[in-house]
Amino acid sequence: MSHSNSNPPPFETLTIVGVGLLGGSIARAAKQRGLVQRVIGVGRSAARLEQARQSGLLDDIQTDLLQAAAQSDLMIFATPVNLIVPGVREAATTCRPGTLITDVGSTKSHLCRELVSGLPKEVTFVGSHPLAGSHLQGWEHARADLFEGRVCVVTPIDTSPRRTVEKLTSFWQTIGMTVLEMSPEAHDSALAQSSHVPHVVASALAQTLAEENRSLAATGFADTTRIAAGDPQVWVPILMDNRDAVLARLDEFSTQVAAFRDALARRDADELRRLWERGKAIREQLQVRRVAE
Repeated sequence: MSHSNSNPPPFETLTIVGVGLLGGSIARAAKQRGLVQRVIGVGRSAARLEQARQSGLLDDIQTDLLQAAAQSDLMIFATPVNLIVPGVREAATTCRPGTLITDVGSTKSHLCRELVSGLPKEVTFVGSHPLAGSHLQGWEHARADLFEGRVCVVTPIDTSPRRTVEKLTSFWQTIGMTVLEMSPEAHDSALAQSSHVPHVVASALAQTLAEENRSLAATGFADTTRIAAGDPQVWVPILMDNRDAVLARLDEFSTQVAAFRDALARRDADELRRLWERGKAIREQLQVRRVAE
């Protein structure tokens, strides 16, 4: 889906703060679909940004957040979650009236609570979480189709202007996503179960593999621990930010593992079969849903 050349794009200037896989993919998708006239990339390394610009991913680059913010209509923060709040607050000081700021962070309660106030009157922050990505890092892996058929959660609060929320929703839909609205708290509780705990479990499982057995680890182990390759600079802030929800979901996981252990200790093959079949059925439902999408 792209906008006709006869119609102006919804946003003249898009600024991506943090030009990695997600930020780069948003830039590529937005340009391909005519959603913006210009994309500015903001980061710490001018050399890396220049490489991305020369590749055609970005139109302009900037290491000064305030200078980029002053030119922006839409700003998307694709930085680790612990950098989003201070980054948004700093950027908002030079944003023009009407600028929309969002993010791609995996936690929302803290961000939305902190940014509900303190921004200039006509600068709005609305949280977003596109559920797409990869263990690969860097803008070199950016893909315009990364978001197609995937879900994006938008987390407005009571004071979020409805028209602004609809404009942000349209942006994510136009790059191929299905948009769900959730409260920041509901989002964080759900993501603790569907994303954050699985990353912890994958990392913990990877650490149980003895060095002398690593040559025996086949596709099952590799598939199960794939997401343990995630960047700790990204994942430690997520876990700390969503600490209470992750702890609660880890307790649920521990209870489930204990059920398997208890059945095995009691040599209860029927209970093991019941537990296994329940997990198998849920996994198969996920596979069917992905095929349908």
